[in-house]
Parts: sequence; structure tokens; C-alpha cells
Amino acid sequence: MTFHRLGSPGEVLELILTQYGYLLYPTILVWTFIEGETVVLIAGIIASEGRYHINVELIALSALTGSFCGDQLYYYIGRRYGTPLLARWPTLGKKVDWAFHLVKTHPVLFILSFRFIYGIRNIAPFVIGISGVPRLRYFILNLIAAAIWAHSFAWGGYWLGQALETWLGDHKWTMLGGFVLAALIIGGLGYLSQKRKMRAAEPTPEPAAPTQD
Repeated sequence: MTFHRLGSPGEVLELILTQYGYLLYPTILVWTFIEGETVVLIAGIIASEGRYHINVELIALSALTGSFCGDQLYYYIGRRYGTPLLARWPTLGKKVDWAFHLVKTHPVLFILSFRFIYGIRNIAPFVIGISGVPRLRYFILNLIAAAIWAHSFAWGGYWLGQALETWLGDHKWTMLGGFVLAALIIGGLGYLSQKRKMRAAEPTPEPAAPTQD
């Protein structure tokens, strides 16, 4: 058995992409099932290198599949469990009200665009399900929206990678690493902030009444 000495993080990443690049597609599918255009954008930038044999259309197809299936599931959860589900997010009251307003006033436009709207991306499919949008209508519009979203970020990442290569050369990977780190930090801080808000929104238990002897 031959062991290879691991070098810098860049060399490790290059080794993974060269030998196991095919795992990128299922990773994107699973990741986008939950959330996140960041992984699609980064995959598009990596594909712009050309030496890793990563196909932009397969990136888009993986992202389309994951995003579409995830939002179909969340839609059906919303239809099944209804408004009690929203009680789990007491701090999102204004965003939920806004999402309900948009789905009532502009249902087609909202379904086609909610993936691009920061702040309501994750709750939108639940709200749409609760609002009673017909299943077939949502299925068709969700498929179209997922295709637009996936191709926008996959090819957007590809062309961004081409531009960074022109402007920064090999330094583009340093900038990309900084972008990923910043995204992780911002995401972590947002998660902690949301947890604090949820704890603050929990009702404080009333003190027990004094007993009389």
C-alpha cells in the first residue's frame, strides 16, 4: 500500500477533486435538498478551471434535483401539519406574514422567485403548502423555479471563476477560501442569533403559588 504525504490545503483539495470529483454531484444534491446556493456557486467556480472534468450542466442538474425534491417535501409538510408548524418559529412572525401576503397576492411570481429572496427562502415552501396552492400547480412552478435557480448559480459560478482567473490568476483560490470562511462564520453567527431569539421568545414559567400551612 502506498501512502501519499498530504501537502497544503490547496494540494489536498486538488487531490480530492482530481480523484474523487464525481462525488461532487451527490454532495450538491444532498446539500441543496436542505438549503444553500453557496455550494452550487463554488462548484461552478471549480468547474471553470477545466482540469477537473467537472460538468456545469451536471452541477445544475444535481442542484435542480436536490432543491426541487426538498421544496416539494417541505410543501407537503406544510399542507399536512398546517399552521401549528409555524409555532416552532416564533421569531419569524414578520417574515411569515410577509410570505403569506406575497403568496396570496402574487402566487406565481412568489413561487418562481422565493429561492432568490433572502430571509424567507427556507420557510416559503411551508407557507405555500399551508396557503393551499394546488399540488399540480406548485409541482410545475417549483420545477421551473428550481431549473432557473440551479442554472443561474451553476453558470454564474462558472463565469465568476473565469473572471477571477483573469483578474487574480492563482490568487483566486485565496479569495475563494476567504469567501467560504466568511460564509461559514456568517451562517454560524446567524444560527446562534436565531437560537438566542427563540430562547428569549419562550414563555417564562410562572413561580409556584405559596402553599398554606
